[in-house]
Amino acid sequence: MADVVEYNLADGSRTERDYTQAEKDAIAAMQPTTEEKWVRIRTKRNVLLNQTDYAALPDSPAISDAMKTYRQNLRDIPTQSDVDNITWPTKP
Repeated sequence: MADVVEYNLADGSRTERDYTQAEKDAIAAMQPTTEEKWVRIRTKRNVLLNQTDYAALPDSPAISDAMKTYRQNLRDIPTQSDVDNITWPTKP
């Protein structure tokens, strides 16, 4: 199976071809680096933590053990080794 399917709207023809090396290089250059992926992961993690900060405030009711575990699992995300396969905890 070819990488690229192109359609000519003027005559309705369809052609298939493989990517050129220049196209492969351009696609590879657009992929985020590992560090960029970690920045995105930390940003998402921080948003999720911020969404539960209310539960950890001193004047809020006692925080549940499930919420404590969830928040700790969020804080532990940067210790995971596979940036392409992050295991996100489920919010209680």
